[in-house]
Amino acid sequence: MPAVAAEKRSYVRMPRDQRMREIEAAARSAFAKHGFNDAPISEIARRAGVSEGAIYKFYANKRELLHAILTGWYGGITEAFHAKQRGVEGTRARLHAVIWQHLKSIQESPDLCRLFYSEVRSAPDYQSSELHRCNRDYTRVLTDILEAGIERGDIRADVSLPLVRDMVFGGIEHRVTGFLAGRGALDPDAVADEMTRMLFAGIAPPVEEATDLGAIVSRLESVAERLDTAGLGAQE
Repeated sequence: MPAVAAEKRSYVRMPRDQRMREIEAAARSAFAKHGFNDAPISEIARRAGVSEGAIYKFYANKRELLHAILTGWYGGITEAFHAKQRGVEGTRARLHAVIWQHLKSIQESPDLCRLFYSEVRSAPDYQSSELHRCNRDYTRVLTDILEAGIERGDIRADVSLPLVRDMVFGGIEHRVTGFLAGRGALDPDAVADEMTRMLFAGIAPPVEEATDLGAIVSRLESVAERLDTAGLGAQE
């Protein structure tokens, strides 16, 4: 049987969803190698093992293909956000988990982050796009934590949630600029620790107003540890 006929028959048998995932994987590789604008549809088709015309059966154009890739990615990292939160107790610990998970997603998928920042977010149709809705769902995880923290008394009631959200995600974006440009590494643990410490110091109520017993105990233990280190602890 001719090779072309065999390839065509294989293409017909492959489920639509599987074929689309293969095309999207091929496009992601091509975008990472050439950039969005310079990635040829012919190379995407070759990597996916289909004809160029077959790609347009699933996607209207290359930008729609890019949006499909990023929408799938957003779904995965949003699910990871929720999974990371399960079993995490305390407002500060949950805040740390969100910051760490966001940094980790950037570290693991820098190519998709670059595509989102450069090709999607600045586009005139971004506000009305599915990706904008995905971004809202993604950042809502953080604002839900902040709202719950206010109810528990771990965060001041006068804190602006949109401002804190922008500080977290905007601060991370600025911090990872060098990493995304290929300059240096990214340490999610160290960055998350420092950001959480600085951020929580600004949004937590004074100690006497805190109602989270765990937070109070943590502060007392920290003070005791510093006293012991300085030789000012309990004398024998």
